[in-house]
Amino acid sequence: MKIYLNMFLMFLFFCTPALAINSEDNTMSNDQALTSRQQAIIPIAAFTADGNLDKLKPALVKGLEAGLTVNEIKEALVHLYAYTGFPRSLNALATFMTIVDERKAQGIEDVIGKEASPVPPDFDKDQYGAQVRAKLAGLEKDISGAKWQEFTPVIDTFLKEHLFADIFVRDVLSHQDRELVTIAALANLSGAGSQLGFHIGAAMNTGLTETQVKNFVSVLTSEVGKAQGDSAQKVLAEVLKTRKYDSRY
Repeated sequence: MKIYLNMFLMFLFFCTPALAINSEDNTMSNDQALTSRQQAIIPIAAFTADGNLDKLKPALVKGLEAGLTVNEIKEALVHLYAYTGFPRSLNALATFMTIVDERKAQGIEDVIGKEASPVPPDFDKDQYGAQVRAKLAGLEKDISGAKWQEFTPVIDTFLKEHLFADIFVRDVLSHQDRELVTIAALANLSGAGSQLGFHIGAAMNTGLTETQVKNFVSVLTSEVGKAQGDSAQKVLAEVLKTRKYDSRY
């Protein structure tokens, strides 16, 4: 009996710490990974971007089941018109409307969620948009004097006053969620590597960790495609390399 007791104590001594460490590692990993709600955003945005409505349909259902509200998904699809154009955004919204109606007919009551808060009448779009863009870029003040701004000033105005003000001020989605929507869409668009690089950095400037952006690439690979995941991984590697040697980070 004593022998068995000693063996049991030895088991506890040698194995329990290992089990505790593994448990802690799993907890840390789960804490740092994207939530199921955030992960569900990725294929929704990606398939909206390339117009693949057949793959978008199950992604939208999965998003609702992962905890996204109807208004959050609608907001993500509206947000995307600034990056993918009205045709893709409107097609995605029509698809989503059909799904919501079908689920309602089946007796499924999806959570509608909150509406956007009213914007103050004295809202300064130029100032707000400049502040948002600076924050996303990791700068203390907004960029000015760039060649593209001087060449086409109106696009700079539209970016500040419409995209980063009219759209980003809507609080149905956080700025972090909006950047996750954006990088998922850009990762499934050809020729948008430089924009993807900026917005991966912007996503991290809203608080996404290195682990979470790596998780983004993993989800993109499994849910959207290996080619898209590989391409995004290369862009991410360059972003991380730049941030490593940037004193701001």
